Amino acid sequence: MAKEPRVGLFATCLVDAMRPQIGFAAAKLLEDAGCIVEVPPSQTCCGQPAYNNGDRETARALARQVIDAFKEYDYVVVPSGSCAGMIHAHYPALLADDPNYAALALSLASRTYELVSFLVRVLKLERATASYGEAVAYHDSCSGLRELGIKDEPRQLLAGVDGLELRELAGAEECCGFGGTFCVKYPDISTKMVNDKVADIEATGATTILAGDLGCLMNIAGRLKRKGSGVKARHVAEVLAGFVGGPAIGEER
Repeated sequence: MAKEPRVGLFATCLVDAMRPQIGFAAAKLLEDAGCIVEVPPSQTCCGQPAYNNGDRETARALARQVIDAFKEYDYVVVPSGSCAGMIHAHYPALLADDPNYAALALSLASRTYELVSFLVRVLKLERATASYGEAVAYHDSCSGLRELGIKDEPRQLLAGVDGLELRELAGAEECCGFGGTFCVKYPDISTKMVNDKVADIEATGATTILAGDLGCLMNIAGRLKRKGSGVKARHVAEVLAGFVGGPAIGEER
């Protein structure tokens, strides 16, 4: 790459409110890989909750705000396949009839990446320098897998973490039952899905479950805690950046 790319880090609402450490881990990974990282203070929600619930006008308003906040950057990087998928896959259609934002939405979509896919596909990072002496399993979140095609990238980087043993879930690609407001609208179905996911995790014998979306991880961590399981939940960025000294997701500080 000819020059240091100027990256706008879209932290996401959940990371900002519930687990800021993931945002700091993402910034470290990007800076270590040679990026100039900035976090625009005007960023808010990507609009996905409104979009998924049919409130297109609110989603359009939030999409315009995100575009204004990030339009000057070479790339937008998101530690969430869900929010990155919203910008990449849905903004162009959402604003297709807006004469002021249609082209800007297409442009931003083409420059927006989920964190790990950006490290591998754009920056050509081949391995992480971290260490983590545990057996882990990786959960493929729905948006990252199905909207962005992320499958091999996290496994490639995790394979380079010293001491880490990756064990595959039998249903790695199956939804955990979170789905944003899906878990609120359909709690019985959601509970069955996360119970199946947790059983799958425990069957691997892994001591940590990793994923690229905090929403999935909070859902899984909550069910693990209710079961009294000893399996920890962490965002993949935390392990790759070496931010593993503190409590896992859902653990007491």
